[in-house]
Amino acid sequence: MGKLWLICIASISILLPFLCNAFSPETPTDRRVLVLLDDFAIMSSHSLYFNALKSRGFDLEFKLADDPKIALQRYGQYLYDALILFCPSVERFGGSIDVAAIVNFVDSGHDLIVAADVNASDLIREVGTECGVDFDEDPSAMVIDHIGYAVSGTEGDHTLIASDDFIKSDVILGAKKIEAPILFRGIGHAVSPANSLVLKVLSASPSAYSANPKSKLSTPPPLTGSAISLVSIVQARNNARLLITGSLSMFSNRFFRSGVQKAGSQTKHGKSGNEQFLTEISKWIFHERGHLKAINVKHHRVGETDEPALYRINDELEYSVEIYEWSGTSWEPYVANDVQLQFYMMSPYVLKTLSSDKKGLYSTSFKVPDVYGVFQFKVEHQKLGYTSLSLSKQIPVRPYRHNEYERFIPAAYPYYGAAFSMMAGFFIFSFVHLYSK
Repeated sequence: MGKLWLICIASISILLPFLCNAFSPETPTDRRVLVLLDDFAIMSSHSLYFNALKSRGFDLEFKLADDPKIALQRYGQYLYDALILFCPSVERFGGSIDVAAIVNFVDSGHDLIVAADVNASDLIREVGTECGVDFDEDPSAMVIDHIGYAVSGTEGDHTLIASDDFIKSDVILGAKKIEAPILFRGIGHAVSPANSLVLKVLSASPSAYSANPKSKLSTPPPLTGSAISLVSIVQARNNARLLITGSLSMFSNRFFRSGVQKAGSQTKHGKSGNEQFLTEISKWIFHERGHLKAINVKHHRVGETDEPALYRINDELEYSVEIYEWSGTSWEPYVANDVQLQFYMMSPYVLKTLSSDKKGLYSTSFKVPDVYGVFQFKVEHQKLGYTSLSLSKQIPVRPYRHNEYERFIPAAYPYYGAAFSMMAGFFIFSFVHLYSK
């Protein structure tokens, strides 16, 4: 019996670091990342990207994508906080990982990076579809641009794209402007305009198209122009974040260090913008930027401090909440002028924009509507690049009790005066009539 206890304690001590080191929205730090590769040579050819993640405190674990021992969870607990798929040619994942397992991983609030390539397998294409994008169905197609290509020593087939059509968002790409174009060689994908969760971060130019560069076009290509997305991101409703791209090469050391000149431009950059672009977007993917939390949600009557169990119609009340943004190392005040509060029952009876003290505190005051029932304080804050905030708190609102109504209604004073005059006249008439007999 004693040996059994020792074995159990030893097993818990081994598993505890894995089970406890899970991503927390309250403290998004010290995250473990599983990187699945086609070949271990990618660790060397893409070392600059991996080293940039390690320098920011990420613990990367590298495995072959078909390793029979790999797993995302053990004993019902996820072992990793994020997954990077740098295995575009894998036909089947090893261990207990499959497309459904990856979808469940994201549905549980974890982050994902998917890099396809020209040799992308049906499996990786299926992962992309589950993420909300559709890669070109032609397995031999690549993005071609005869105008926006990168100038090189050889003319080539113009599949090495120099793109600078970025999404306009400082929270996603950082405040510092990316001056140099991004080198891209790979396959394009389409994003459904009906899916508001998927955003194109890097688009192809209007002159680009997707086709087999080794054959002549017999029919119009299915993907053309700015409809081609080179890099897309997804922020799921549970605030999990995903990145999908059709180029594994864009993460490589060679593309990081290469000089670049876009065709038609006289400016030659000593280094491409790949390193800055992918570093900044990885900060967003891994919640080092644009991650919000709300604390200290309070409401009470004006002049009081305690939260009541219910309100009465026409009460004056105050509402406040503190909102902070994760900077990568600490929580900083979130400053915005578009955070709104709804006092809601079936529909918003009150809609107020919260005032900010620039230190994280948002507040407002208003009068409870002259309607009784069960209301909710609701804050639904959704802004490009930021995690969504959804706060709600239920509170009943009662009518006046019978002894709380005013005895006289001010608006009816003229009628009261007329009534009193009539009553006074009646008594005088009665008195005179009585004593005149």
